[in-house]
Amino acid sequence: MTNLINVRPMLRTDLPAIAPVLEATGLFPSAMLADMAAPFLDDAAPHIWLVATIGGRLCGFAYCEPERATQGTFNLLAIAVAPGDQGQGMGSTLVASLEARLRTDAARVLIVETSALDEYADSRAFYLARGFSEEARIRDFYDEGEHKVVFWKHL
Repeated sequence: MTNLINVRPMLRTDLPAIAPVLEATGLFPSAMLADMAAPFLDDAAPHIWLVATIGGRLCGFAYCEPERATQGTFNLLAIAVAPGDQGQGMGSTLVASLEARLRTDAARVLIVETSALDEYADSRAFYLARGFSEEARIRDFYDEGEHKVVFWKHL
């Protein structure tokens, strides 16, 4: 990629630019975004939202929060890159930036979960290629026949 990927904390003014990324990727309904981001934007919870931009254009984001009842374990709940920007290192840059931020905050472990369905094979390969290991499969979690796959990484 010839343009530099910039990763920074999300701002309230980024919400309108994140919505099309959500709509294009189908990660979750964009109508949920404002409520999900509010604790971070209001500095009311230790959540982390990062956005990735190229030339000032928002292309992706990542969101994680501490896992309840743990010491230093965070859960990567969402990561998305606009379809036209996928395959150019944006997701890897977001994950690396998130991990660096978590290490600064003395986090120990980062987990992420996804579906075991074939259509999520690329997501599972993405996490494995970034040093995560498959830690667990929970059968029939999302639906009958749709297992949850949990990935783990020591920071």
